Amino acid sequence: MSKKVLIIEDHDAIRENVVEILEMARYIVCQAENGKIGVEMALQYAPDIILCDIMMPELDGYGVLYMLNKHEETSGIPFIFLTAKAEHADLRKGMELGADDYLIKPFDDMELLNAIDIRLRKKALADNAHKNNLVDFKVLVAKTDGLAEFNKIIDGRKSRSFKKNQVIYYEDDHAKGLYLITQGKVKTIKLAEDGRELMTGIYGEGDYIGINAVLSNSTCGDTATSIEDSMLCLVSTEQMESVFNLYPEVARKFIHLLSKDNREKEDQLLQLAYHSVRKKMAGTIVKLHNKYIKNESFNMTREDLAAMACMATETVSRTLSDFKDEKLIDRVGSKITILNFEGLSKMKN
Repeated sequence: MSKKVLIIEDHDAIRENVVEILEMARYIVCQAENGKIGVEMALQYAPDIILCDIMMPELDGYGVLYMLNKHEETSGIPFIFLTAKAEHADLRKGMELGADDYLIKPFDDMELLNAIDIRLRKKALADNAHKNNLVDFKVLVAKTDGLAEFNKIIDGRKSRSFKKNQVIYYEDDHAKGLYLITQGKVKTIKLAEDGRELMTGIYGEGDYIGINAVLSNSTCGDTATSIEDSMLCLVSTEQMESVFNLYPEVARKFIHLLSKDNREKEDQLLQLAYHSVRKKMAGTIVKLHNKYIKNESFNMTREDLAAMACMATETVSRTLSDFKDEKLIDRVGSKITILNFEGLSKMKN
């Protein structure tokens, strides 16, 4: 079955050339001459992939991507920017918003077709992986009618892919719903007034994020970012409220999860307030092993370690070097291997 491509480009000659190439490659092509029309056509026609210029009247490419991410039916569509701008800041802005790729103008026919083919194949593989992963998930422990109903909702939802370092939601965003991580890992952070990050948690497959905002009907309390390529399934706030009203046992389970998460954050704050630098770093490594990583070796940047332990990056490097000299850990780049777990666990203050 032919795939449907939407091209959003205000330059007539470029748009017509791309349409001609794609139609010759047997794609079904829709076209829009500005961002506003492009958003409307994406919602109307649900294309398999979108090509979009950045600099356009009415609504630029960043605005198009932002608007499409707000709609569940278009948020997971592969998105490729067509741009004459190649500065790092512009590329990073697009990737944080969720762009899948860039084509720098001028590009040739094969660059265009290869970029589309790669993104469509990756999307197909991710969709298949999601279907297989959900079979193995035990979303909640108890087996009641309400929980079975919640399982049905999860099974019927499509997962959206997030690339490494892509923001899932920002602090103070209006909560869209509850996110289930079906693949990968996600970190949550709060930003201090001086600009430093405090990591409030790392979550992996089978974990939920956004519980607090859903249960309190408030904005998000932190910023969630994928720390590796990940897949997340969103259950909207409206659906969650419906399930909670019909099945109180589901609400109780999530209240329990929220309570547990809050207790862990309280413990983290006490450790940050009263523990020495060495004990904070040792506790961070032990926590990563016990709760998140489960392996003796793991990759973690010093910036993320600093955010998790509330330390300066230079202090992290110095403390890790001390631990390496003391044979507590081994460290090569961002890879940390625990050599003496007991020594880290019993680190004195």
